[in-house]
Amino acid sequence: MTSQPALQDIIDAASVIPVLAVKRMDDAAALARALADGGLRVIELTLRTDIALDAMKAMQDAAPDLIVGMGTIRTPQQARASAQAGAAFLVSPGLTRQLGEAMLESGLPCLPGVATASEAMAAVEQGFEVLKFFPAEPAGGIAYLRALEGPLPDIRFCPTGSIGRDKAPDYLALSNVVCVGGSWIATSADIAAGDWSAIARNAAAAAAMKR
Repeated sequence: MTSQPALQDIIDAASVIPVLAVKRMDDAAALARALADGGLRVIELTLRTDIALDAMKAMQDAAPDLIVGMGTIRTPQQARASAQAGAAFLVSPGLTRQLGEAMLESGLPCLPGVATASEAMAAVEQGFEVLKFFPAEPAGGIAYLRALEGPLPDIRFCPTGSIGRDKAPDYLALSNVVCVGGSWIATSADIAAGDWSAIARNAAAAAAMKR
């Protein structure tokens, strides 16, 4: 059995992580291949559809070199189910004590969601090393993260939420940002249209963005 990547492995492999929703099983394999062909190595599939766990397995089979994590984890049950289904890492939009415990118990790398300094401090106190800053743009964006650099210099973030291709490099330039999440790489419209070439081009543009 292939060993799961560590958190640092994921950070080293990713600058921009596509945030995806797969609504049809027929799209899963082609989507994974398009993202891999574009040069991406880490993706976040969201638990927003009934087929998400099955789609994750199909994507892993289609592009074995991809590190596929599961996002939109909201409950301990979802954390456990995603881990059992083979997720490489877990991502949540927010964090509760019970959810945090389940995520840590999974033994997987985790990016719990926070939106304030207090939430970030609480997450680190609970044992998390890198946090998802969500929703990034509505919560204050680059200016807010820059303001956290001084008082919280040891906390690292993966901002996600309304970050487009144009703003991603500015986020990556921040000292407390290790990666960025973005849905622009594979939009729901492109997936629905089966426009895999457009997705591969977006993936290549994202893969070229460096910290």
